[in-house]
Formats: sequence, structure tokens, C-alpha cells
Amino acid sequence: MARVGLGWGVRDLAQKARVSTQTITRFEKGEELRAATLEALRQALEEGGVEFIPGNGGGPGVRMKK
Repeated sequence: MARVGLGWGVRDLAQKARVSTQTITRFEKGEELRAATLEALRQALEEGGVEFIPGNGGGPGVRMKK
């Protein structure tokens, strides 16, 4: 959802996070990834303009930064 919200393809996120496209696919399928990989993905998305928000009764989510 966050990747698509930025208008990024799998290759775009992979390049920005410096991981493989297969890693992005695994992430989006919900497979377990190393903590360092998750941090790289989070950082790339945040730098792109995504804000991670805590759960407010409906679970955690993302939104675009203002």
C-alpha cells in the first residue's frame, strides 16, 4: 500500500532500499525478513514521504506525510 501510494514499482522500492526485487515480493507476501532489511524498507518509504502510524483501534497503518 505504501509503495503504491508513492507511485513506486517493485524495482523503485528495491533500488531505494538497496535490496533485491525478490525481497520486496517476499515482504509484500508477508514473509519473515531480517530486522535490518525491514529497517531499510522503512527508511526508504519514510524518505519517500510515507508516515507510519500506530494503531488506533483498527491496527497500525500508513499515510502520506503532509
